[in-house]
Amino acid sequence: MRTAADVVEADLDYIARRLSEDFAGMAGKRLLIVGGGGFLGYYLVQSALHWNRIGAAAPISVTVFDNYIRGVPVWLTALEGDPNLTLRRHDITDPLPDDIGDMDFVIHAASIASPTYYRRYPIETMDANVNGLRRLLDYALAQKAAGKPLTGFLFYSTSEIYGDPTPENIPTPETYRGNVSCTGPRACYDESKRYGETLCVNFAAAHGLPITIARPFNNYGPGLKITDRRVLPDFARDIFAGRDIVMLSDGAPTRTFCYIADAIVGYYRIMTRGRPGEAYNIGIEAPEISMATLADKVTEIARARFGYAGRVVRRESEESAYLVDNPNRRCPVIAKARAELGYDPSIGVDEGLTRALIWYSGNQVAEEA
Repeated sequence: MRTAADVVEADLDYIARRLSEDFAGMAGKRLLIVGGGGFLGYYLVQSALHWNRIGAAAPISVTVFDNYIRGVPVWLTALEGDPNLTLRRHDITDPLPDDIGDMDFVIHAASIASPTYYRRYPIETMDANVNGLRRLLDYALAQKAAGKPLTGFLFYSTSEIYGDPTPENIPTPETYRGNVSCTGPRACYDESKRYGETLCVNFAAAHGLPITIARPFNNYGPGLKITDRRVLPDFARDIFAGRDIVMLSDGAPTRTFCYIADAIVGYYRIMTRGRPGEAYNIGIEAPEISMATLADKVTEIARARFGYAGRVVRRESEESAYLVDNPNRRCPVIAKARAELGYDPSIGVDEGLTRALIWYSGNQVAEEA
């Protein structure tokens, strides 16, 4: 039976194969990942270091900045001995360190993405997506003025910038302008990401900077902490505690779910192949499934793999704002990423959920309050 370590190793091999040309072009370069201690950082960091180990001509040097507002993850501290990795506690809303050096690539992934946690830290979330982003954009501009221009700059936006699309705009293309509340409980995240995109587009146009934008659609898998309070970690936490799976809705909202290994390939390709000033949806187009169907799928896998004996129950969340402004449907059009980046996700939902549950089976310890 596969272990959590087996899943991670297979995912890293998969990512490295699909990004062989992209990583080869980054050989000998310096990569800064801001917010590298989070869910997306899990494979952003490890995949570059994995590439170094399997025979890169020259290593990619990875620097991680993170304020660790939700704790220092164990997986990251376990990598501290890697000679091509530098870890630094830094809040991106503060001025950049004077000794940051000359980076070649920059990834801004410094934002809380869990609704439970960004509602707990709304101002910090907005500051990271606006003020922190501006600091990195000014850094990119300064590098160009100094004759040391960046090769790539990736800003993580979100599919939440679309809000709750009207039916005729689902599946949702990048051209859809959104249906978003600017004052609701999700607005601190949604609207700061929208403004962040505006900053990126204008800096790219005004200063000729290689800035690109990713719009993730419901990524899941290894690295997403079991304490994250998003739907799949909540289900996993119930499963491995031997409890019934608790679904905090009527189960009707639908989503497409993109396994993280496929998503990471898309994100690196946006940075290395994307057009400056452009945003790209990264996700999968099908199947679009309800939360109720997701719960049933997870239950079936857990019964087969781990002897789970629980069932799915429905309750109301204790958070009054839990479902306020929650989109009814979320499904992307990814034709632009397919055509321009060669993005071709191939890990199906059943396989992805199986890998995720195997990973959670070996990563059940809470790392923060």
